[in-house]
Amino acid sequence: MDRPLTGIRIIDAVDGPLQTVGRILSDLGAEVIRIEAPGGSPARRDGVFVGADNLTFGLKNRGKRHVIVDVTSAPGAADFLRLAASADVVIRDGSAWTWADRGLSAATMRAANSRLVVVEMSDFGNFGDRSSWHATPDVHAALSTVLSRSGLPDVDEPLLPPEFLAYESAAIQAVWVVLLELAHVRATGEGDVADFSVQEALIQILDPVFGIGGSARAGVPLSDLPRGRPDARHLYPIFRTTDGWVRICVLAKRQWQGMFEWLGRPEAFADPRYDNTQARFAAAATLYPMIGAMFAGLTMEEAVEQGQQRGVPTAALADATDVLAQPAFRESGSFADAPDLAAGAVAPTGWFEIDDQRVGARSGDGRPVDAAAFSFAARESFPTLQPGAHAGRAPFEGLRVLDLGVIVVGAELGRLFADYGADVIKIESSAFPDGSRQTLGGELISEGSSWGMRNKRSLGLNLRSDQGRRLFSELVAVSDVILTNFKPGTLASLGFDMPTLRQLNPRIVLSESSAFGNHGPWSRRLGYGPLVRASAGLSTLWSYPGNDDGYSDAITIFPDHVVARLNAAAIVALLLRRDRTGRGGRVSTAQVDAIFGAMADALTAASLQPDAAPRAEGNDRGGDAFRGVFRTAGDDEWLVVDARGDERFAAVSRTIGRPDLAADPALATAAARWQHRDELRAILAAWARERSGADAAASLQAAGVPAGPMLRLDDIQTDPHLRLRGAFGQLIQPQFPAPLPTNLGEARTMTLAEPTLAPAPLAAENTRAVLADVLGMAPEEIQRLLDAGDLEEHPAAPVPLPTAAPAAAATATA
Repeated sequence: MDRPLTGIRIIDAVDGPLQTVGRILSDLGAEVIRIEAPGGSPARRDGVFVGADNLTFGLKNRGKRHVIVDVTSAPGAADFLRLAASADVVIRDGSAWTWADRGLSAATMRAANSRLVVVEMSDFGNFGDRSSWHATPDVHAALSTVLSRSGLPDVDEPLLPPEFLAYESAAIQAVWVVLLELAHVRATGEGDVADFSVQEALIQILDPVFGIGGSARAGVPLSDLPRGRPDARHLYPIFRTTDGWVRICVLAKRQWQGMFEWLGRPEAFADPRYDNTQARFAAAATLYPMIGAMFAGLTMEEAVEQGQQRGVPTAALADATDVLAQPAFRESGSFADAPDLAAGAVAPTGWFEIDDQRVGARSGDGRPVDAAAFSFAARESFPTLQPGAHAGRAPFEGLRVLDLGVIVVGAELGRLFADYGADVIKIESSAFPDGSRQTLGGELISEGSSWGMRNKRSLGLNLRSDQGRRLFSELVAVSDVILTNFKPGTLASLGFDMPTLRQLNPRIVLSESSAFGNHGPWSRRLGYGPLVRASAGLSTLWSYPGNDDGYSDAITIFPDHVVARLNAAAIVALLLRRDRTGRGGRVSTAQVDAIFGAMADALTAASLQPDAAPRAEGNDRGGDAFRGVFRTAGDDEWLVVDARGDERFAAVSRTIGRPDLAADPALATAAARWQHRDELRAILAAWARERSGADAAASLQAAGVPAGPMLRLDDIQTDPHLRLRGAFGQLIQPQFPAPLPTNLGEARTMTLAEPTLAPAPLAAENTRAVLADVLGMAPEEIQRLLDAGDLEEHPAAPVPLPTAAPAAAATATA
């Protein structure tokens, strides 16, 4: 296999929780040189162990080459600079100021290698009010607004989401930043320094408040949700069966019709108005007990099978043991034996299929060698510069993208390219509308669609007509990338399988994403994000323990935004490969693999020791007493504290005015404190209730304790740290009376410009302009195809004045 990043060299000096970044880059083909301190990386001593085997370190560092470099010494710093001078990218964590004190600032490295990209990863960035703060996954859940929506309104406390979500989601954003920066080098010939903040990454990638949402929300933005935790259980309801639980996802009219038949055509729901999703939600108090009574007599397997047969998306709620025992995941290639990790281990294989082949970790023994003995082959500089590369050029200028994507993954993936200069043409049809176009009140466009479709153009094209397919063929011939997230086989059924696309354009890059991937018995299964989470074992973890109705993942749209960035990164990698080979390629991802990748160490541990399988923890993380969620002054305001270890226990004790706790021999160990956790937490809770979350967190952080207030949408808009760092901008969307707050770049950068902020199109708003610009079609021909129904145009779209002659057909250049 010709992995797309072959020829790219990455220096990986990441010892913290973002080690997955280098692993994914290695999977895509980059040579990743992992820097370790003498005695080994501290990451070798932290993570999920089974016996002596560190599964976390093993999984996150598969495929890398390891070299020992003592960066605290002058000879070691010289070795690091030598490595950086040969590389395309350096990724590292820790304080940028500490690196600079060692003579290893980004500026020093770039002085010897002007095309070098340095990505500096930290919890809150290199500057700003929180740059010195300490964080953990739970603190990030609070500060990214995720916690404010997690849980149920009838439970007092908000619910901490599973711990692995924060850093593993941020790692995917960092992978995208690396590939975006490589595209920037390709377009400009200059390197860059990216200041990457985990907090800002999570605000963009883990249920972004200024981002597109799932179709069940009908365009309602997160800003319009109630102040307390919203009750979203009705969107994707869960029902008990004879042997467990199942979740359904009934959104489209045809899905409701399948459910109506399954229920025996109840007279109470025969009215056509129930074809509307919102009408069914309004009637949930009557409808859902009927569905529940039906499922109560079925096993999970029976319910899922009958649902799939009737076109009703249905999934069983699995746990880790169920996932590992599911033959469909073995047959699809999601799991494989992993003897390199531990004898008898089974592990997730990876995130991608490239050119219809599963891409997993490359072989390597992972043993570090001394820098003096480390050698690498000489190579030419990569990536290849684009013709006309110049400073200030947008990374994807000249790139043409045909965007067939729908809902969240589809919208986000196209936007990532449109933001940075690509001509992204969203192809849509009123016969098969994009669910993200829905609005509750019939508005022309929603806030979510505005965010997810900004900078694009929209073409109304009937792909089921002969003329529509002819036009699509002509567009493929002059384009660079095609984006889809249909069920596998859909594009082929329209006459555009990969061999046909290659015939039309050998340089074309096809991106596909689906629920369960292109292979295996579940490849054609109806799937939505909530069903994938259920099947992957995530829903059972995101719940209040001991509460049968405590599943709390209905409001999230994870992993949609994550998958969009995985595909975007792979597309750029394939474009880099195209530069050196002249041929296009194909990337396919499965949402379920993105979830497995995030919880890989826990699943691998469960394969070795079933009793080690992850279970719902709620807010009781374990390990020490001063960990959890604590109410603060105000209306439904909360503080997360995550103090593990003796030093941080003592720091909390001093901060809350109880130094005697740290001096108590009965509380000298974490295990002892755990035995007294109720009384200790009551003391901390009483202190927190007298303060605002911001003040309490600031006091604890000043003492070196990870803590954070639970932020909401309004809080992050006015947050001094985020404002100073320029995290947000304003999107002027003509259909709204005031500008919309919107996310800006994925990192703070030196030479890469912020994304463009042009408005999103209405459906089929740009049909005439696209066909005139791209294919050089005459106005009369466009009108004829509009009249014939091969093309569509939004009623509000402007009709251009006749021109003397049609524009010449453009050709793809990027």
